[in-house]
Amino acid sequence: MSELVINPGVELRNSRLQIYHFRLRLAIASGFVLFMFCVLFVRFFYLQVIQHEHYNTLAEANRISIVPIVPSRGIIVDRNGVLLAHNYSAYTLEITPGRVDNIDALIDELATVIEITPKDRRRFKKLLEESKSFESLSIRNRLSDEEIARFAANRYRFPGVEIKARLFRQYPQGDLFSHVVGHIGRINQRELDQLEADGLDANYRGTDYIGKVGLEQSYETHLHGTTGVEEVEIDAGGRAVRTLSRSAPVSGNNLVLNLDAKLQEVVYRAFGEFRGALVAIDPATGGVLAFVSKPGFDPNLFVDGIDPQNWKELNESVDRPMVNRALAGTYPPGSTFKPFMALAALTYGKRRPEQTIGDPGYFNFGGHTFRDDKVGGHGYVDMYKSLVVSCDTYYYLLANDLGIDNISNFMRLFGFGSRAGIDLAGESPGILPSQEWKRQRFKRPDQQKWYAGETISVGIGQGYNAYTPLQLAQAIAVIANDGVMFRPHIAEYIEDIVTHKRTVVEPQPMGTLGVKPEHLKVVKDALVGVNKEGTGARAFAGAPYVSAGKTGTAQVIALKQGEKYVESRVAERHRDHALFIAYAPAEAPKIALAVLVENAGFGARAAAPIARQVIDYYLLGKQPTPLRPGKDDRNDAAD
Repeated sequence: MSELVINPGVELRNSRLQIYHFRLRLAIASGFVLFMFCVLFVRFFYLQVIQHEHYNTLAEANRISIVPIVPSRGIIVDRNGVLLAHNYSAYTLEITPGRVDNIDALIDELATVIEITPKDRRRFKKLLEESKSFESLSIRNRLSDEEIARFAANRYRFPGVEIKARLFRQYPQGDLFSHVVGHIGRINQRELDQLEADGLDANYRGTDYIGKVGLEQSYETHLHGTTGVEEVEIDAGGRAVRTLSRSAPVSGNNLVLNLDAKLQEVVYRAFGEFRGALVAIDPATGGVLAFVSKPGFDPNLFVDGIDPQNWKELNESVDRPMVNRALAGTYPPGSTFKPFMALAALTYGKRRPEQTIGDPGYFNFGGHTFRDDKVGGHGYVDMYKSLVVSCDTYYYLLANDLGIDNISNFMRLFGFGSRAGIDLAGESPGILPSQEWKRQRFKRPDQQKWYAGETISVGIGQGYNAYTPLQLAQAIAVIANDGVMFRPHIAEYIEDIVTHKRTVVEPQPMGTLGVKPEHLKVVKDALVGVNKEGTGARAFAGAPYVSAGKTGTAQVIALKQGEKYVESRVAERHRDHALFIAYAPAEAPKIALAVLVENAGFGARAAAPIARQVIDYYLLGKQPTPLRPGKDDRNDAAD
């Protein structure tokens, strides 16, 4: 039997090899671990020593939240302290779209806890289209205590939804001051870009609203205030633990106006059912006493973000309530242009006050017959009578003698064809026609030529003439103030909310006409005559003061050659506009105004009675009666 022979040398060699490989692997692993520890050490050293300040700052930022504190917006009051715009605090229910997967489903579920109307949904949808996904948007405003409690009990069901305390703007006078005070609205991207360009974006952190139109826009920098800052320590869950420091916000400054709220209401009521505008000015300072454009709109609709349905109704209304007629509406001045034509005639030596013309009731020029309002004419007419009875023929002849460029150059002195510089944005410059204006206005050479016949219509305030009620008010205020023009301004002073210091908006002279006092007296005497014995006499019959004025009627559509205007046969929107300019008391004017009543017919019938009621209230405190549509009366309506 054979024996198994074991070679001990082979086993020993294999064990040694295995031990060697094991130790080698162990050394490599140890070296790798050591290397990694070195790497970690270097990294820790870099983070803890070299980058200590940086990460310490980041850690503090994670621990401390910087919360902007929105300032309270300054209030706006009239000259007697009547509130026109103020603030109140209320709770809102807000959704952050970026934290919600299905907004519609969320709103549906929210509606089971808190009432959400279709109007709320439409408004939220409009805000969503205009905003960024990380901004919180209001779905319901002015929550009641019961609604707040109900939501608090169900809050866990609605991630991305929270209740916030907000300051809201309110306009207690509603549409009465809508065009002059304006309104605020949510800041859009264009406005945000402008704030950044102006270096004001830091002061608007946390602010959602900005002045959009009217005084809210013009005096935005004064009304907004200074945003405060609060440093709050938060825990890992993002909950506030304690307040570390607080820099209080500074409320916006208060704005006090020259406007009289009661006078404004008188004007609004006096218009009755008619559309139109009225601007009343203190001729000695340029302070605006009343500024009405009717119809207006409710500015409170815009504070929360107007819903599409209301916006559509306002934007598509045939009455155009969103148009500021007093500031941006341009209309032919009609016969209210004649006093300025008369003064131009005296200044350029084209007429003497006593010089007369025979008025047959028409003026033939270039094969065209320009008719006077009175069939058969007014007989012999001097300058005084031309204004008192509003003789068109007198001014047809005068316009032809003056020429368009003389007319244009003189009217520019009164501010026609340029912005008055009032403290409201959106003012129209109007149209003051001239040969140069026509060359720039039209492209074709045959359109650019000025024809002598066009000057004739300009002379009675028709043709290309188009001015705002504000420009007409400023122009008659210049005559009332013996030729001195002041820039019209609505704000009287700005009151610092902290120091109560008043920064007065000083009257700003814009120039002097430079006409002779005796020439100005001729025109002013005639304007007094208008209200004593002329076209404005019926409206001002029995007035215990002496006033001056001029009626006007402006065509909306041109009549064909020989065609007679019959109001009852013309569609309401195509009827003539009624105008009236006036000031009182004539010997020491305290108020000058311009009235425009759209499609109301003759100025003597529709516009002059409004002016009478406004002046009666301002000088005597007498309450007005609303204007109502009436029948045509040519006896007192000639303009």
